[in-house]
Amino acid sequence: MEKDILEQLRYPIGTYKIPQPITEKHLKDWIAILEHLPKRLEDMVTPLSDEQLETPYRPGGWTVRQLVHHIADSHHNSYIRFKWGLTENNPVIKAYFEKEWSKLFDAKSAPIQMSLDHLKAVHAKLVYLLKGLSKEDLNRTFIHPDSNEETTLEENVGRYAWHGSHHFAHIENLIKREEW
Repeated sequence: MEKDILEQLRYPIGTYKIPQPITEKHLKDWIAILEHLPKRLEDMVTPLSDEQLETPYRPGGWTVRQLVHHIADSHHNSYIRFKWGLTENNPVIKAYFEKEWSKLFDAKSAPIQMSLDHLKAVHAKLVYLLKGLSKEDLNRTFIHPDSNEETTLEENVGRYAWHGSHHFAHIENLIKREEW
């Protein structure tokens, strides 16, 4: 498969770019994306058969099942990172090995409803929290140990709105390509 096609399959909405400056509209839009992602994802993947759930979204990529579990795992970790950023002074967050998590028994075989339910709960808590944050809160920071970069909480809102949309597009594009 051509490199350009693989790159389009890998990044169907492009990579995350932090807008400068981040405006109130950006934050409002991102929070809305986070608020609606669990329902949109559930509506899209619930009708899929087990065979369809075992289909990779691209050659060498995760299956739909693994993607659903990954989104829940990743956004769970993100919620905790917001809490650390709000309660500690510029903490170094805990990274996790997402590729290794995706190889675990639950990510490869568990019913997707478990992660869909988890995502609903995590997003309900996250969105409630985000809607109550001040500009000062959103400018608090944490450090990711892999890059050693300081990230503001407002940047992280955008990153996770992008992340959910990114994986949603992986599944949506697969469904369109396969005409499911």
